[in-house]
Amino acid sequence: MGYELQAVIADEGLLRTASRDVPGARVVSLRQGLSLMPVTDEVFDAVTDGGDTGYLGFRRLPRGFEKRLAEWSAAEPVAYVEVEYFGGVGGQRAAVWGNGALVLGPLEVPTRKWWFSRSISPVSQALRWLGASRTRGEDEFEAVGLDRCRSHDDWLSSGDG
Repeated sequence: MGYELQAVIADEGLLRTASRDVPGARVVSLRQGLSLMPVTDEVFDAVTDGGDTGYLGFRRLPRGFEKRLAEWSAAEPVAYVEVEYFGGVGGQRAAVWGNGALVLGPLEVPTRKWWFSRSISPVSQALRWLGASRTRGEDEFEAVGLDRCRSHDDWLSSGDG
């Protein structure tokens, strides 16, 4: 079974307010006061400036969207994450904007799942920037609940979007 996510993650209040001007945006609550906004095709089309994909090495970060993420981060840090695994093979990529500028990353780990320390994974590092904490036996990814859904469709139908 696979796992795929391209999303913005931030403080719930910030993300709900900031995403109001993004057509098609749906915000889903996570734990620890965070939320995510999946970058669906509709969101991608609404926020791209039409440039090439692959910006900052991300597979699906809409070109030009980084400016909006920087603006949103003036109040609280904002992360963009991409995770893709199928059959234990895939990778993670993450970046964080804070105070209007890129402050972390982009970080990337293309690897077989869990061949790296989960606590230093790109997504876990980004979540720490957002204030997430972990408990013994889990990483930040699990602590905020990113393991509860496996695709955009799952997140959007989770009843909170």
